[in-house]
Amino acid sequence: MAKTDELFHIGHRERLKDKFLDGKLSDYEKLELLLTYAIPRRDVRILARTLLSHFGGVYHVLHAPISELTAVPGVGRSAAILIKLFHDLNNVSHMQLAKTGDYLSDDVYRNNYCRNLVSDCCVEVTHVLYLGREYKLISDEVHSRGTVDESLVYPREILQRAMALNATGIILVHNHPMSNNSFSSTDIEMTVELEKLLRAVDVRLVDHLLVTSGGIVHSYWAQPWVNKSSFFEK
Repeated sequence: MAKTDELFHIGHRERLKDKFLDGKLSDYEKLELLLTYAIPRRDVRILARTLLSHFGGVYHVLHAPISELTAVPGVGRSAAILIKLFHDLNNVSHMQLAKTGDYLSDDVYRNNYCRNLVSDCCVEVTHVLYLGREYKLISDEVHSRGTVDESLVYPREILQRAMALNATGIILVHNHPMSNNSFSSTDIEMTVELEKLLRAVDVRLVDHLLVTSGGIVHSYWAQPWVNKSSFFEK
């Protein structure tokens, strides 16, 4: 690379930083700036655009597995790790926030939190969020990890754990990594059983959220076929 090119790229990166501080970066420029910290001696403008085009947006870039990121020409191990580190730190910040207030009572925040938990998993994973009073998160735990189309859920184990943590409510979360389908008959039967067990010890099933492969979040209680009487009585 010629010296004039090097000077241009150095100047370009400084301009990106200035634009970031002024709040004027576009989406692809934000990703470009992030990549400059892992790829210090190469123009990454085209690479940023390529990633956005390949995965379909910033959200899907951040949630892509490392193996898929490194499969994109120009994305090495260091760049993939930096992208995933940025994503994981975002998840950590949300978890810490959820433990300090009633943020999980807000549907939008709750959906985003749960989407971030499981949307990049290539197999079905079930999380249980154990809540204290005022929706404060006590513990976010992986209950089971299964196959591409199944993860087993054990309602009595969830009940025992909820009692051990003195939880007043839980949110059940799982994903469908291979489809955008809503709840299966097995999902519904399990949720009905779990809700009955929890209700017997005065623990509320706040919701069962399903995250699809496209990032859509389905709420169990929002489904038209759900008998909501038990939900509203609590």
